[in-house]
Amino acid sequence: MENLIKHIKSRISITAEEIKLIEKYTTYQEVTAQTNLLTAGKTEGYINFLSSGIVKGYLNIDGKLIVQYLASENEYFTSLDSFMYQTPSLENFETVTDCKLLRISKPDFDVLKQSGDFWTNYVEIVTNQHLARKLERVQNFQMLTAKERYQKFIKDSPHLALNVSVENIASFLGMEPQSLSRIRKQITF
Repeated sequence: MENLIKHIKSRISITAEEIKLIEKYTTYQEVTAQTNLLTAGKTEGYINFLSSGIVKGYLNIDGKLIVQYLASENEYFTSLDSFMYQTPSLENFETVTDCKLLRISKPDFDVLKQSGDFWTNYVEIVTNQHLARKLERVQNFQMLTAKERYQKFIKDSPHLALNVSVENIASFLGMEPQSLSRIRKQITF
């Protein structure tokens, strides 16, 4: 819970009473590696804060996994449209490593939204940060070579580069694993 409160306090100021509300509506869960947290077609019931570990979000298109999201410690993940509108998800979420999650259910999320501006303001800040990251990722695909995308990935996310499989990193960066292996051989650290 400390990680979550610290994350919130780094973005907005909150009172002791607001912290108690967050603690009241947040549940803790430990999950082992390679656990499915959400399967496409199911409705997302939680917004998740990753206290430790790594989670991947992916699409399964005709048997090919397209990794769209890699979350690590102190990051949120959810199938946002599914969570907000309670519709079936297009995405799958699976733990890559053992994980410690702090989860807020959709009903509890709605209670927090009604509890005051602090939660709405915080959610807006986090959502805007995620949107900015997604836009940067699109720009990287448009402007950087595959090698440059990988170099940026290892610079920005060394923990992920060391703990996520080559296949998942390659998919996340929009290339085949063989191409990533060739690029990795070209780079000296």
